[in-house]
Parts: sequence; structure tokens; C-alpha cells
Amino acid sequence: MKVLISGASVAGPVLAHWLHRYGFEPTIVERTPALRHGLGGHAVDLFSSAAEVTRRMGCWDAIDAARTRLDSLTIERFGKRPVQVDLGRMYAGLSSSHVEILRGELTRILYGTTRDSTEYLFGDSIATMSDDGTGVDVTFDSGTERRFDLVVGADGLHSNVRRLAFGPEGPLHRPLGGYLAVFSMPDLFGLGNRTLAHLSVGKLVGIYGVRQTGLTRAGFLFRAPELQYDYRDKNEQKALLAKEFGDYGWKVPQLLQHLDAAEDFYFDSISQITLDSWYRGRIGLVGDAGYCPGPAVGGGTSLAVVSAYVLAGELAAARSDLQSGLRNYERIIRPLADLSRRISPKVMGTIIPGGSLALRLMPHAAAVLPKLPTAVQRLIWSQNAVGKAISSVPLPDYSDLTRLPV
Repeated sequence: MKVLISGASVAGPVLAHWLHRYGFEPTIVERTPALRHGLGGHAVDLFSSAAEVTRRMGCWDAIDAARTRLDSLTIERFGKRPVQVDLGRMYAGLSSSHVEILRGELTRILYGTTRDSTEYLFGDSIATMSDDGTGVDVTFDSGTERRFDLVVGADGLHSNVRRLAFGPEGPLHRPLGGYLAVFSMPDLFGLGNRTLAHLSVGKLVGIYGVRQTGLTRAGFLFRAPELQYDYRDKNEQKALLAKEFGDYGWKVPQLLQHLDAAEDFYFDSISQITLDSWYRGRIGLVGDAGYCPGPAVGGGTSLAVVSAYVLAGELAAARSDLQSGLRNYERIIRPLADLSRRISPKVMGTIIPGGSLALRLMPHAAAVLPKLPTAVQRLIWSQNAVGKAISSVPLPDYSDLTRLPV
């Protein structure tokens, strides 16, 4: 059974790995001419079940070795004393199994795990799809025509597969009122394993070192009414960011001096995707393409890893009954996706203070929590939405499905 996957970032390679293990023939098409991120992208987290999926894939050791190793956070505010946060103890309290890794590093490792078992089509994209009930005829931008048993969109917030199969993004797009920008720049501050963050009402600026490159990663989060911009136009996005933070102060003038030269610049709204169903016929969606909970605030990377694993397992368990497999995948993952979407506005409200009270309280709460015993921290986390989202879906065991005839 031949499966075409659009997107070579996180969900796509995880899905391809497990489909190949179960006897499918996966192909990944990726519009960029090579791996998308290199060492770019912001730092992302793998918690609990997502970490376990990579262990079962055999790439956990490589992921663990590539972790950011950021162990402390200093939070600064205008006119206030800095607040120190022990990140190592905070993560230990949040999850018994956690790693923070650059998105580009994670993509590189997942590609290395799948490149010998998956056909990769770089520099191409899906132009048209026609599902006749027994298969999907696909025409690529390159002009190539091929037929697949199933097509899966794992191509992110602005999914091409979703647009072709489900219609325009606009009605499905739910902005949360925030924006995220990230780019690399020279190491001006000698950060080592430290993260510096500056908070004000409606804004957060963070910088941290990237040990693999010796560079610094600068991140900006801010609240704003819905902005109109072309998500493909990096120059327009850079101008928006420079205007938003042009008079901010702190270290921001030094950061913005390197904005124009940044080749790995990323900018997007903190938005969600809401769909009643994640599949139509023989075309399905996984990860942010189907149910983005919100970049930087919703645990989307862990959700993508777990959901890709479950999708592959349910397709294998259903054998040739693809509709049953897609239906069971959605039944298992929807509670986690819905919970992640519910917590995202709360997380955004915490990390981007919406008022003076939140600005005053958040840094001190972040500093106090890691000082509690790990067992107490985990009890506290288990009572809130973040902790519930991380541990709410037990990981199914599909080990007896290996190499089933499909």
C-alpha cells in the first residue's frame, strides 16, 4: 500500500518510519530543495509519550545528545531586579522524560532515521489530487503524475494538502492574538547554557546560545490585533517585527541590527486550526496541518510525534480498511488535540503577560516552582491543563503489527 506524505519536518518522517515498519511504502514530498531547517528553528519540547515514541524508533539517544542543554533562565523587567529560574528542576517536575531540542536538529535526526526506508521528493509539491474511492491520483508541481492508496498532509499550519482537500485556510484559522519570530545572530553576550528573557506587558524577548553553532538565537513573542501579511514574504515580516520592537530598549536594538542578515528568520501568528474531521476519503491530516494548537504555546511538536505514531498504528491495524484506521486515529487523538488547543490561550497568557499583575507574578512563580520537591511539582502539574495534556493519552502498543501484510 503506497502512502504519500506531504511535509518532511516532524510528523511526516515519524509517520513514514512507522508505516514502513508495518509494511507500507511511504513517499515524502517536501517543497524545499533540501532539509528545511538545518540548525534553524526555535527550541521545541518532547515530553513523556513523544519521547517514548522516539525511543521505539531507535533515535532517542541521538535526540538526547542534541538537546539544547539550557539549564538556567534569567527573567528581566524594566525597573525590577532579575529573577533566576532553574530550568533543569522545572523540567524534571513537569515530566519524567523530557528533552528540549532545536527544531532543525530534530528534523535532521528524523530524516536520518527514515532516508533509507522512505522515498523523499525534495523541491516538489502537490499541485492536484483526485480521490476516486480506490486511490488518489496526484499531479506534482514538477508535472509528474502518480497514484497512491492514501495521501496525508503533514505540512504544518499553512498546509497545502488541507487547502486542496478541505478548502481555504481562512475559515479554519483561529488566531489567538499573538505572534512569534525567531532568528539566529552572532553570539554577542556569551550566554553559554543560559537563557535571558525580558518581559513587559504584551511582549517577551528571549535570547539563548546554540552550542552546535556558537550563535545566539533571538526570539520575540508579542500580542497584537490581527496583522495582515504574506506568510511567504520574509522581508515584509522582518519589517513588521522591526516596527513592533523598534523602540523597545533592553538589548533589542543590538538584536535588530542582525535582523536583515538572518537567513533562518521565522515569523508567524500564534494560531490554531479547527476542523470537524481530519480526513476525507483517502486524504488525511496529521499534526499542525489538522489541529495546530498554537506555535510555541500548545505543545504541537509532542502532539505531532504522538499523533503520527498513532495514525500509522491504526492504519496498520485496519489493514486495507483505511476508513476504519483513519476513524480510530481521530477517535484516539482528538481528546489530546482538543485539550492542547484549550490550554494554548492560557499558556500564551502566562508567557506573554497581558497586564501588570501577570507581569509582576509570573517571574516569581516560575522561580519558586522548581525549588519544590520533584514529587510536589509533579502533583501540582498534574492538577493543571498543561500536565494533563502531557500525560492524558497512554501510548498504544502496536508492536505485534510489525510487517503485517497490507
